[in-house]
Amino acid sequence: MDTNSGFVGFGAGKVILLGEHSVVYGYPALAGPLSRGVTARGEPSNKCQLIIPDALMPEQRKVLKAAFSRAMAACDEPGVKVTFNTDLPLSMGLGSSGALSVACARVLLQAAGRKGSPSEVASVAWEMEQEFHGTPSGVDHTTSTMEQLILYRRKPGAESGRAKVVESPKPVRLVVVMAGARSPTKMTVGALRERQKRWAERYQRIFREIGLLASEGAEAVEEGDLEGLGDVMNVNHGLLAALGLSSPGLDDMVHRLRSMGALGAKLTGAGGDGGAVIGLFHDTEPAVHELTRLGYRCFDSQLAGPRSEGARGAA
Repeated sequence: MDTNSGFVGFGAGKVILLGEHSVVYGYPALAGPLSRGVTARGEPSNKCQLIIPDALMPEQRKVLKAAFSRAMAACDEPGVKVTFNTDLPLSMGLGSSGALSVACARVLLQAAGRKGSPSEVASVAWEMEQEFHGTPSGVDHTTSTMEQLILYRRKPGAESGRAKVVESPKPVRLVVVMAGARSPTKMTVGALRERQKRWAERYQRIFREIGLLASEGAEAVEEGDLEGLGDVMNVNHGLLAALGLSSPGLDDMVHRLRSMGALGAKLTGAGGDGGAVIGLFHDTEPAVHELTRLGYRCFDSQLAGPRSEGARGAA
């Protein structure tokens, strides 16, 4: 801890390369951290509290307060006042709630005088994530905690999942672009759950195939086969569209990125009416420049592989 600045905790945003939604049903997902995320800061206080920004809607404030209450209880309510700020686009499927959960967990654990090991951070962050999402897979806060590209899997009903670090001999670089506002994650996940209950066998086949694609994508990363990874991403997007999770806006951006030279492109996160789309590129700079010129919010990020000295991740 820096005694001049109090307690500080960072939670990285995340991007799912492959396997969203099916990961909720026990299949693997390939996910990596962004350098953008949430920074939480804590100052000594006579009670444990989170300062919630006035800009949030009443329902958002209610959920955030409830989530923080679960986390502070898990840390025995240390005397700390927590504030936070973010440079991560919110409600875009980039793990903003998971990043906030991890950042708060790190501050609370510091304030409680605990070491804040990765497993402790993940455990406290999990409390908040359950309040945010109801039945989260755990991939968001696990990726944020580990800050590495991982192949993640959690069996339904299990308290925690298993994460295998996936390393690459080549840089894995993405362009992340916002393609309109999206529906709340709970709404999208809930609607899909109702459809899969009605047509269970059909939807399980698709979930199983998406899980296989995630495993194949991890193998492609380890082999440095970026073209193979891109092809898997393209197929994954098609299956997500078949599940009713894409939209004209998301599909248009996927095709735009492919036309700009992306090796593969797909929606990432919950999907729905809008959200984030990712494209895999050898060189991200031309695409970021062109998309910015066209008025799109976007940034680039390196999820794995060799980095230039001192580089951390996203631009």
